[in-house]
Amino acid sequence: MTRKLIVGFLVAVLLVPPLTTGAETESERRTRLESELQSVERQILTQQRLVEDKQMERQSLERDISIIESEITKAQLGIRARSVAIEQLSGQIGDKEVVLDILTEKLAKQQDSLADLVRKSALLEEYSLVEVMLSKQSFSEFFTDVATFQTLKGSLNESLDVLHGIRRDTREQKNELENKQETEAEMKRIQELEKSQIEKKEAEKEQILTVTRGEEKEYQALLDSQRKTASQLRNALFELLGGGGGIAFPEAVRLAKYAAGVTGVDAALILAILEQETNIGSNLGSCLFTDSRSDRPIMHPTRDEPVFLAIADVLGFDPYTRTVSCPLYQGGSRVGWGGAMGPSQFIPSTWAMYGGIVSTGDGFMYSQSADAIRRINQTSGPSNPFNNQDAFIATALLMRDNGANGTYAGDRLAALRYYSGWGGASNPANAFYGDQVMNRKSRLAQEIQILGN
Repeated sequence: MTRKLIVGFLVAVLLVPPLTTGAETESERRTRLESELQSVERQILTQQRLVEDKQMERQSLERDISIIESEITKAQLGIRARSVAIEQLSGQIGDKEVVLDILTEKLAKQQDSLADLVRKSALLEEYSLVEVMLSKQSFSEFFTDVATFQTLKGSLNESLDVLHGIRRDTREQKNELENKQETEAEMKRIQELEKSQIEKKEAEKEQILTVTRGEEKEYQALLDSQRKTASQLRNALFELLGGGGGIAFPEAVRLAKYAAGVTGVDAALILAILEQETNIGSNLGSCLFTDSRSDRPIMHPTRDEPVFLAIADVLGFDPYTRTVSCPLYQGGSRVGWGGAMGPSQFIPSTWAMYGGIVSTGDGFMYSQSADAIRRINQTSGPSNPFNNQDAFIATALLMRDNGANGTYAGDRLAALRYYSGWGGASNPANAFYGDQVMNRKSRLAQEIQILGN
């Protein structure tokens, strides 16, 4: 099925008309590219779900294998424990056998002694009174000997009873140990069989996992191909978009990586901000600062206009013909101020923080020592909000100072501060901006990786 998907996608790609045709107008080509991009993005979503399904299947198998490996380890430990127990029981049985040997020897000796006493007792009982009188022994000595023999005989009988009891108990203990040893050996044999079955199950899971990994790899390869196609289509659209001097995507990636290298802010986040703000330099605004909307000027008259004129003076451009962003309108009503400049869409007062424009008390002037962007780039002239590299550096610096730190929460908060300032970052009405930037960052990180391969 995987190969069919790949073949189907390749056929679809081959059936797509070439990016340039002699009969197409620029508008028609742009429309076609946008349509193709939407189609590929839908395919990407479908393929992404397939990859995620395979990843979940693989993770489930890996979890199963981990459990099986734990069961194998448990069985191995059980087998080892039973081997030790069997060895210990063998030693205990050996000890009992030694005890039994000693008891048997003692019993034999005491039985010999008892037999000797019995014989002597029989001889005493055969003596007649005349024989005793004719013997050298006195009556008292004779009866003393008889009493002594009888006492020894009783003691030996008691000792034999004790020894028989000890030997009987020892033999029972030995039999019990032997039975226990047989039981342990049987359990060890059963555990070895179980371990063999578990290992067979693990081998089967490993085989399935190998197949699943292969399928996931094929799905991922197709997904990467689709994403690369989407990136190429998006790049073609960037090159077509005019008016703002759109930056080709590979060039934008290069600039973002450069800015990331000197500021520590993620390149994908820098691109996400610039794509959100100006579609990476394509929509730079079409208003002049002298325009008037809703009986108000485009640019804030005290906060930004004097700074904008100072920037124009140091850079040598005509402030009256340079276009800047227009104010936003929501529901037919104007919202805030316009006047944002260049790809980074910095308002003049924000650019001043990094571009070296300082207040003199009577107005604004350029200070090389305050130009952080120039210092980073090590250029000979002032930084320029309409220069692509300077704009990328400015975006990265502001995001860094806003708290971008590579985490989702930190980068999203920095994006919200970029859009609405520190005061407006917690306003729920502005949450959409942070969400959109983070979604863009995720996609752009993948595209940067794919195009880098």
